[in-house]
Amino acid sequence: MTDLPQSPQVPTPTDDDANPAMIKADLLAGLIFIVLGVAVFYGAWTMDRLEVRRIQPLTIPGLVPGMLSLALTVCGVVLTLRSLRQSMPGDWQFLGQAILSGATGRAMVVMALALVYTLGLVGTLPFWAATFLFVFAFIMVFECWLAEPRKPILPSLLWALGIAVVTSATVTLVFERVFLVRLP
Repeated sequence: MTDLPQSPQVPTPTDDDANPAMIKADLLAGLIFIVLGVAVFYGAWTMDRLEVRRIQPLTIPGLVPGMLSLALTVCGVVLTLRSLRQSMPGDWQFLGQAILSGATGRAMVVMALALVYTLGLVGTLPFWAATFLFVFAFIMVFECWLAEPRKPILPSLLWALGIAVVTSATVTLVFERVFLVRLP
């Protein structure tokens, strides 16, 4: 009988192998989720219940945000407790390295682009134009500026123009014609 080759044993990560920077990042994220969840719950709780209009209690406007905020708060508590259980006293120095990493920078750029789109462009420009600019800028930033290796500008420009036109037209038509939403 021949011996069959055995598959190599792949070590599975344990809680002891956790990255100290991620443990501290989880702690901070958990605390932020708790604060955000409590704030949203407060807003949902104080939202108008519409009893004057004889609205059925299970359809009140604050019900779904309230339930989601409770879930967010529970997840924040679990994440915070887990990171506190795993943390070591000298791990805070690694958090700075995680915050200054390339992945964090890209996440911040995504957040900045999304905020410019939602707070600056939507409502100021027609919806189709705001969506076009957001998609175009997003593709150009992540193809030509933050990509490793960077892509050439001309092909990326053509690609971004095409995708932005198709995306803005599709999203606008779907919202206006299918969902019957009046867009700004």
